[in-house]
Amino acid sequence: MPYNAAEEALMTVAETCLKAKEHVPSIAFASEADMNAMLSASAAALRARAGEIIAENAEEVAACTRGAQFADRLMLDEKRIDGIAAGLEKLIGLPCPVGEVLEERTLYNGLQLRRVRVPFGVIGIIYEARPNVTADAVGLAIKSGNAVVLRGSKDAIRSNRAIVRVMKDAVRDAGFDPEFIQLIEDTTREGAAQFMKMNGVVDVLIPRGSAGLIRSAVENATVPVIETGTGNCHVYFEKTADIGKALPILINAKTQRTSVCNACESLLIDEPFARVHLSGIVSALRGKGVEIVACEKCRALMPDLAPATEEDYAAEFLALKISVKIVSGVEEAISHINRYGTHHSDAIVTEDAAAAEKFLNEVDSAAVYVNASTRFTDGFEFGLGAEMGISTQKLHARGPMGLRELTSYKYQIRGEGQIRG
Repeated sequence: MPYNAAEEALMTVAETCLKAKEHVPSIAFASEADMNAMLSASAAALRARAGEIIAENAEEVAACTRGAQFADRLMLDEKRIDGIAAGLEKLIGLPCPVGEVLEERTLYNGLQLRRVRVPFGVIGIIYEARPNVTADAVGLAIKSGNAVVLRGSKDAIRSNRAIVRVMKDAVRDAGFDPEFIQLIEDTTREGAAQFMKMNGVVDVLIPRGSAGLIRSAVENATVPVIETGTGNCHVYFEKTADIGKALPILINAKTQRTSVCNACESLLIDEPFARVHLSGIVSALRGKGVEIVACEKCRALMPDLAPATEEDYAAEFLALKISVKIVSGVEEAISHINRYGTHHSDAIVTEDAAAAEKFLNEVDSAAVYVNASTRFTDGFEFGLGAEMGISTQKLHARGPMGLRELTSYKYQIRGEGQIRG
């Protein structure tokens, strides 16, 4: 029976979550071959029915009144859908983590103890106007043995509904029960609040989107939350940096795609390097249309630069805008990043091995780079296939969350009649 959006629209948030939980066994105990068959069928269906998805998405993009960056996040075309399908296909080539033996030993009393990976059970995803998250989340849930409950925003409900319809039909047509995949049709704040409190049904909640959404989930959810943070990412030009490497890294990190969380928002420059290269750096940024706000030391060298505020140093602009600050060296750069950053992704450009090592060890972020763009913090780029989000917290998962990060573990103990004395 094909996916029935009208029927599911009548389901409450609680009913939707309970339906996913009821169907956990259909994916938790699936073989890896069956998981791969579901992924292959889903990827093929997304490509074959791309026009159907794009037609729904185009209506939402046309109705968008929230600016160019928001519309870019919302928009799907054939190229992006092909990329989504490719992400699912990459998951096929990755090993399923379920059942992996993490530890195995014999205890003093002869008991055989093993610690093995197991699925969480039901993963809840609450997100905003990025319909690609819908397909990524379903794909990762399939290969990690989890049921998934999706709750997107009202801006993308038609796109999300179309993607879920296509993927559930594909799973069903491949011979499997697709009801471990559920979409919450209620896009109200009240519905979101109820979703966040589905203890005992939803095992973990992963928010993806704006700082406001993430803060709301962290502060209000009673379901355990994995925090995917905002990205005030830094690039730091240490005094020995090669300008031939530094400028392309900065321009890529800042301008390749401004609406994503791994884009650079802040530039730090050692003072000797700034005295020689600041004008060229500013020229390169302005050539790409970047608005610059800068510290007083920068403005002493280039008085036409606009002043930066404390709020600017902490901001995730998600736009062609950047804060620039001159620092005295690697110690001040690290201190600035750890104070104003969001523990996401930060990069140093340097030819000094000691400075690079210090930066790698002391910057408290999920991904720390030497001589590379922060734009690489991505599940696909890290070889994880798709990603469920980029965690900026330290408990359980950190950085891009792929298959292993969507599992827990349990102990299996085999005995021969042992009792405890």
